[in-house]
Amino acid sequence: MSTQSSTLEPEATLENHPVVSREKWLAARKELLKKEKELYRTRDRLCAQRRELPWVKVDENYIFDGPEGKVTLSDLFRGRSQLIIYHFMFGPGWKEGCGGCSFLCDHFDSARLHFEHRDVAFAAVSRAPLAEFAGFKKRMGWKFPWVSSANNDFNYDYHVSFTEEQVAKGDASYNYAPETEAGESHGMSVFYKNEAGEIFHTYSTYARGGEEALTTFMMMDLTPKGRNEEGTMSWVRLHDTYDESEKSPCGCSSKEDKA
Repeated sequence: MSTQSSTLEPEATLENHPVVSREKWLAARKELLKKEKELYRTRDRLCAQRRELPWVKVDENYIFDGPEGKVTLSDLFRGRSQLIIYHFMFGPGWKEGCGGCSFLCDHFDSARLHFEHRDVAFAAVSRAPLAEFAGFKKRMGWKFPWVSSANNDFNYDYHVSFTEEQVAKGDASYNYAPETEAGESHGMSVFYKNEAGEIFHTYSTYARGGEEALTTFMMMDLTPKGRNEEGTMSWVRLHDTYDESEKSPCGCSSKEDKA
């Protein structure tokens, strides 16, 4: 068995991990680098295929409730031609937002500092009335636009909210597969607006599809313990409750594990 493969044996643990010379480590690292580079190239090809997907014209005039009043889907572009919507799990009557969604949203404001200068707008959308999540947004310290779809069908049309009737009839789908539970879910949808003001839906992703936005995970993936979790995001908490929360405040982990 080669030195390279022996240092990468899947059964290796922190307690029983191979320790080798710097030279042997370097040889193993270079072997892994080949695979990392191929992964990056594969990702580049996948991203190109994503951009080549056909579009769907959005004819519905969605009107949302925002902090300054009624806003349309077109308004959310804020002068840009591209828009990323994060479908945030915050249903009517909820006291707090989904823990997993909150985890993602902790990453968005820093990214916005950069991608908003590259013709990309961002907004979060939830089905709860605006007044029900405004205080939670303030508590979390987020600055990104967050609007309510309580008075339109946006969440249902983009398959992140499901009624009991939809589920019973088999009309509910999530992540392009049948959904068996009514309620709220999460994901991202992307839109493009041309110079004529026409809007097109270009892409939607659900479950683990938004994971690349999680620099926390990307950093943890570099470490010996990796994500160090028993279930996907089972350890994640609202960022102001890590010292007090005993359990994950949302059901994201079950959906992520099925992805």
